[in-house]
Amino acid sequence: MSLGRILVVDDEPQIRRVLRSTLAARGYEVHDARTGEDALEYLHRNRLDLVLLDAKMPGMGGLETCREIRASFEVAIIMLTVNDSEQDKVAAFDAGADDYVTKPFGMPELLARIRAALRRLPMAAERADVSLELAELQVNLVLRRVTLQGRDIRLTPKEFDLLHYLIVNANIPIAHSKLLKAVWGPDHGDQVQYLRVFINQLRKKIEPDPSEPRYIVTEPWVGYRFAVTQKTS
Repeated sequence: MSLGRILVVDDEPQIRRVLRSTLAARGYEVHDARTGEDALEYLHRNRLDLVLLDAKMPGMGGLETCREIRASFEVAIIMLTVNDSEQDKVAAFDAGADDYVTKPFGMPELLARIRAALRRLPMAAERADVSLELAELQVNLVLRRVTLQGRDIRLTPKEFDLLHYLIVNANIPIAHSKLLKAVWGPDHGDQVQYLRVFINQLRKKIEPDPSEPRYIVTEPWVGYRFAVTQKTS
């Protein structure tokens, strides 16, 4: 049984070959595409779990491809890039990436990032309700569905995992490092910028007024808290 279906998108044949053979040997079902256009065409015809996406490609670039994928498909996305600046990372996350790996990378690191990206938080947490209904926001944890003022809101898999964890621990201040380790894995505890970008993205999507957050509240010097005054299941 496959551990997951992965699409490798890179214009360099050698990278595609190495990743295809290495990931297949680890139990993944692996496919590849040379361009962003090819990747989108493949996604329209096949169901996938994760896309490894090169940031620099001819034609449709990695960021544009990431935005197109995120707008239409429920799939995890890891960006692969030679750039390691904070600006590049923020751009990748703003485009909808779930994670960001810098070339050259070690295969153990990439495999760990893939496992983390494919991981889903348990749906049957003891203190989690099946659904949450507030004045304007509704979240169904089982169906992974979010609506705001009656409109369906599309979240990335990692955005939903983050929201899920906050809701499960509603009204409890959660430290940055704890949130990062719970949602991204134990190796991400000090990458606070990851968290800030995703919190900002979530606020833009679920807050009636993102500049005055009602639900995802900042706890100064600590982290974040999901504020709930009324919750039904």
